[in-house]
Parts: sequence; C-alpha cells; structure tokens
Amino acid sequence: MSKAMFELYQDRAGEHRWRLVHDNGNVIADSGEGYASKQKARQGLQSVKQNAPDAEVVEGGPTER
Repeated sequence: MSKAMFELYQDRAGEHRWRLVHDNGNVIADSGEGYASKQKARQGLQSVKQNAPDAEVVEGGPTER
C-alpha cells in the first residue's frame, strides 16, 4: 500500500508552507501560499485534513457549472 506524508518547511522567502508528498516523491498537494509562522502553516494543514476527508469531486471549472 502506498503512503503519503505531509511536510512542513520554510521556503526561500522565509515563509512556512506544507505539502503532501507521495512515497514516490511526487507532490500531491501544497499549501498554495506561505504562512508567517510554522504554527499557521500547521493549522492550514490540519484544516485540510479535518475539512476535506470526504470532499466531493466536481468535474469542470467554476464557469462550467
């Protein structure tokens, strides 16, 4: 069974970010923005884990709905 893990890291600009990395090294998802603190990045990561475990899959972009 494949696994993925969340990574918390600091980017070149000094902002904190998270990314979800598959065990093959591919990035599955990322924070999309930098956070001023590691705690805020961790909160964003936890929000994704808590609020989207069963998120609906919708095809097409917003203009196509």
